[in-house]
Amino acid sequence: MVEFIYRVRYVSDFFMQIKGVFKMSLTTLFITAIGLSMDAFAVAVCKGLAVKKAGIKQMALAGLWFGGFQALMPAIGYFFGSTLKAYVEKFDHWIAFILLGAIGANMIREALSKDKDCDCESSSASMGIKEMFTLAVATSIDALIVGVGYAFLPDVNIGAAVGFIGVITFVLSAVGIKVGNIFGLKFKSKAELAGGIILILMGTKILLEHLGIIG
Repeated sequence: MVEFIYRVRYVSDFFMQIKGVFKMSLTTLFITAIGLSMDAFAVAVCKGLAVKKAGIKQMALAGLWFGGFQALMPAIGYFFGSTLKAYVEKFDHWIAFILLGAIGANMIREALSKDKDCDCESSSASMGIKEMFTLAVATSIDALIVGVGYAFLPDVNIGAAVGFIGVITFVLSAVGIKVGNIFGLKFKSKAELAGGIILILMGTKILLEHLGIIG
């Protein structure tokens, strides 16, 4: 019994150390990362639909492109946002709320758009550098804006955050290639819709916390 209690305390201390590294709530960071990665997942589904074979190589390639840029862009956004932080500290929580809300709303709009499947149906099967670079940049613009928002939050370890976002996007993008290859477009719109809702909820949570409405 004593040994069991010791192990529970050890595990608890371990997770407290992890939380200290991330500073921002692990749950909040995880959910936000999921929301951001949904755009990349949706595009990966399209790419998986177009390629003839979705093997480990194709899955890893998609994961590296999308996950890499999804990690890079928030870091760039955070750098630029930090230069403006001193001028807008009184409104930082509103900025984060507006940015996340706008991104989420746009993802929901795209998910509900009637012509949302056009790009997938004409998507090239190529996974060359030029095309993957273009797709990776396009799907990570939202993460760039979120990085700007992170600069105005007092409890974000940007190094840990971008690593977390990059790893989750890598995994979901790799899975998206396989899902698209097997199931087609079934999950694309649902992923974009879910991602949009998640980002809006996270922005709302940040705002309510700073206003003292929730703990």
